[in-house]
Amino acid sequence: MSLLEMEFLEKIEKHKGVIFKISKMYMDNPDDQNDLYQEIIYQAWKSYSDFQKKSEFSTWLYRTALNTAIVFLRSEKKRSFIQNQSIENLSVHQESYNDADDRNMKLMYEAIHQLSAIDKALIFFYLEDFSGKEIAKQLGITEVNARVKLNRAKTRLKEIIEKQEDL
Repeated sequence: MSLLEMEFLEKIEKHKGVIFKISKMYMDNPDDQNDLYQEIIYQAWKSYSDFQKKSEFSTWLYRTALNTAIVFLRSEKKRSFIQNQSIENLSVHQESYNDADDRNMKLMYEAIHQLSAIDKALIFFYLEDFSGKEIAKQLGITEVNARVKLNRAKTRLKEIIEKQEDL
């Protein structure tokens, strides 16, 4: 194993939680989450030699992971449409949770799955405690625009969660 490969694997191991969170936010099925997780690592490895270290590895990984997730999500939607298998036609089975925290996390992820790809990214950055300035930098928009978009995404998420609770 080369020094470059060892360095990459070490950094991925350190930041695997980020990859896991993004996979869970963008995919609701555990198999799809695993596929996305692997795809993010693959895409990161493919572009790692282009990483110029002008930013932190974690910043670069966030961008790579989110871009990969968005592309993956689009390809999953196309595949689902082509196969005529609509998610809306599937019944969702609620698992029983003894722990309220597990149930709340499940509800939150179910709500996040209903957001647009950009709103998912905004919520991810918010949950990772990114500042408005950091979010703006990641998305290539102004700080004011980032804060407005984040507030709208949080409002949409809250509305979805409230609807879920009413069911």
